Amino acid sequence: MPGYRPSEESRPVVSTAAAAAQQLAPAAAPYAQRIILGAPTAADWWSLFQSPQLDELIRRAIADNRDLAAAKATLAQAQELVAAQTGRLYPQVGLLAGTGRQQYGKQFLGSLVPHVAPFTYESLGASVNYTLDYDGATARSIEEQKALEQYERSEFDAAQLTLTGDVAAEAVVIAATRGEIRAAAELLSEDRNNVSLVQTAFANGSVSRVDVLTAQSQLASDQPLLPPLYQQLAMARHALAVLLGHSPAEWSQPDLELTDLRLPRQLPVSVPSQLVRRRPDILAAEAQLHAATAAVGVATANLYPQIDLTATLGRQALTPGKLFDASSTAWSLIAGLTQPLYAGGTLRAERRASLDALQSSAQQYQQTVLDSFGQVADLLDALDHDAQLVAAQANARDTSQASLELARQSYQAGNSGILQVLDAQRERQRAELGFLEAQSHQYLDTIQLLLAVGGPLT
Repeated sequence: MPGYRPSEESRPVVSTAAAAAQQLAPAAAPYAQRIILGAPTAADWWSLFQSPQLDELIRRAIADNRDLAAAKATLAQAQELVAAQTGRLYPQVGLLAGTGRQQYGKQFLGSLVPHVAPFTYESLGASVNYTLDYDGATARSIEEQKALEQYERSEFDAAQLTLTGDVAAEAVVIAATRGEIRAAAELLSEDRNNVSLVQTAFANGSVSRVDVLTAQSQLASDQPLLPPLYQQLAMARHALAVLLGHSPAEWSQPDLELTDLRLPRQLPVSVPSQLVRRRPDILAAEAQLHAATAAVGVATANLYPQIDLTATLGRQALTPGKLFDASSTAWSLIAGLTQPLYAGGTLRAERRASLDALQSSAQQYQQTVLDSFGQVADLLDALDHDAQLVAAQANARDTSQASLELARQSYQAGNSGILQVLDAQRERQRAELGFLEAQSHQYLDTIQLLLAVGGPLT
């Protein structure tokens, strides 16, 4: 299986994502997003949000993030290992030089030489060694290393894609949380004004003590809203600083507002046949499958004889002065064959293990593809529901605002009590918080969808 790549038939074809995209209804029209199947995705996918501030954050993250730098170095290492492995295709040439003192035993020379005293020798020359790759072992080793390089390239792409998505997501969380903090602060401010108003009315005898306790209870129940939001904002700021390669204490980038981002109304989504060629996790799984296929070839080649050719040419003499005489020339040409006969079953077990690894990689590849289709389908449904939820929350906000204005008019006319105003104010601020939360979910799900379709990357 040299040069393995999954064929169109072997790639899983799942229509769930496409079907879900077609079902994305234009309900809640002011907040709905249109899915464009098969449309190309911009290299800088985040530019769809039309935010120069976000563009700058992502540019800085790509330049300074430590994890991305590590992934880049790992890719460079894999590329050098390919070059190193490729060198095995060529003859290995070396320089030989040596000096020594030696004594031959009498029984070694026998009657050829009556006696040889200890002597000193000098040698200088070159050697050439070449392993004949008739069984393809070296070629399959190179193929395996190239597949591992492709795996690391896909891992680098995945790291960059994840980084850009994390930066965008943290920016959205910061912007949305700041809006929620303002809404909660306004709610608490109105609660305090209501307490003051009711206490004045109680002092004038127009309301009961129960009304005072009700207003104070509302203030007390709303006060826990702010601390979790401040903690959420701090954590998002810290996470963004780390993504940009800085400690939280060093980072002073101004925060974004949701108004600084434009929700993309048209979203390019890959059809299944495109998705398997673009998602880095799928390409990484495919590269692992390719490497496992080549490893089977290497293990198979190890069962066959290995043929080595070695040649040497040099000078040998008993004294340095005679080393370059014509009579000191020496050479050798050796062909060696090594055939495994018995290795305790090691070689065949290694081949069976490589076949098992191939099956494992194939199943993992199939599962990765299926998971990616499931993720895209989930996000398409989520965006449909997000649009409906944002529309519902916007309607609730507008309705609660109209109800609050009516309650205030009724209270001023003496037709209702302060409790009606308090309840209307509470519902208005709760609706505002709900709208901001739903809006942030829509932004975050949009980011996740753009990541799920897999690139391309710059």
